[in-house]
Amino acid sequence: MYPEHLVAPMRQDLTAVGFQELKSAQDVDNFVQNQKGVAIIVINSVCGCAAGAARPGVKFALENSALKPDQLVTVFAGADTEATAKMREYLLPYPPSSPSIAIMKDGELVHFIERHHIEGRNALMIGTHLQNAIAEFCEVA
Repeated sequence: MYPEHLVAPMRQDLTAVGFQELKSAQDVDNFVQNQKGVAIIVINSVCGCAAGAARPGVKFALENSALKPDQLVTVFAGADTEATAKMREYLLPYPPSSPSIAIMKDGELVHFIERHHIEGRNALMIGTHLQNAIAEFCEVA
């Protein structure tokens, strides 16, 4: 497990733009079992591709999407291990991947961006990919 003082700024990178942290397995179960509408879920990480592409890409997509998801949640791999393990159960059949970005609609996984889709790509590419997925799954109010 990573020490909290190390991951705190990486957590804040997402919570500052509206993400709710799920820190326990129970938090994850409660969220998924009651999830309505469209949710963006970020499996956060300390790795360079999370800092350089995933988190900035997510923020780009949220800032530039005409349609907005209903919920924004995150779990932190290597810090909130029980929450991350539980979330990964809901993301099957995809293997564990961090960072990664999921979209759920009414509690069902509808889109998943794995680490190998993040590595080697820049924030604009990740953001554009996520922006297109948001447009596909979010409904016009």
